[in-house]
Amino acid sequence: MSLQNASINVTEFIIGGFDTTENPLMIGVLILITYVLAILANLINILFIIYDKRLHTPMYLLICNLAVVDIMYTSSASPTMIGVLLAGANTVSYVPCFVQMFVFHVGGVMEMFALAVMAFDRLLAISCPFKYHSYLTNERTLVLTYFLWMAACAFVSVLPVTLVPLPHCTSRLKYTFCDYAAIMRTTCVDPRPYFNLVTIITSFLLFFTFSFICLSYIMIIFFVKLSSDSNKRKMGSTCLSHLVVVTCYYCPLFVRIVLTRLGVVLTLEARRGLMIGAILGPSLVNPFVYCLRTKEIRCKILRIFKNS
Repeated sequence: MSLQNASINVTEFIIGGFDTTENPLMIGVLILITYVLAILANLINILFIIYDKRLHTPMYLLICNLAVVDIMYTSSASPTMIGVLLAGANTVSYVPCFVQMFVFHVGGVMEMFALAVMAFDRLLAISCPFKYHSYLTNERTLVLTYFLWMAACAFVSVLPVTLVPLPHCTSRLKYTFCDYAAIMRTTCVDPRPYFNLVTIITSFLLFFTFSFICLSYIMIIFFVKLSSDSNKRKMGSTCLSHLVVVTCYYCPLFVRIVLTRLGVVLTLEARRGLMIGAILGPSLVNPFVYCLRTKEIRCKILRIFKNS
């Protein structure tokens, strides 16, 4: 009864994460530039793969899927932050805020799934080079990707299901955009049981995907040792792009987990910076890594510049 009396009817949320930020204009411009570069780079990757039939192979379909995930992941949060910092638009309506939360967390889960299935793709390509295209066809790749998207939506659907029925005691979000933790802290209930549930789901997904990637690379190393020197260089070059992308995504996650477990209390500014870097960093790095490290895409870009 007391919760109902204390609760308020929330029609929009106020983004309060940047209230104490120094030089908001400069930070907003940096986020805007990074966001635009990330979107353009990922779109270029997608268009190259779509319009070049020679790139219609499982590996490039997975790269294309990763680019779609990156666009969705960074677009779920960046426009809100840019609007707050540059235009002072610090309110988000109730339903769009929940949609933003759902899309953001689906993007995070799909990033893990996409990197895991790309590791599996490299393992198949190196361990079974002659049967690779019969094992992993374009159709199977598309079906696998579809099921991963469905699985990601199923896992993340737990968040709005647990959050929507709860009463709200404030409309001010302490963070920089709409995510589960920010909205949960506006409710009138003890958030710890809900955070514990989310921690279990997140830990399972993180452990499963990262372990799968590590096991894939252990097996890849085993097969590489059995190969000739020329094949070793080729295999190493093939896997390097994926390893860079995996590092860019998982490092910020593990830094936050390790610091939390060590009892290090991060300031709001430090936590905010780490979160923004974790969102924008991989989305910007991934397309450039694949553009520079993948021979077919790199050659196509060079031909375009030569023709112009």
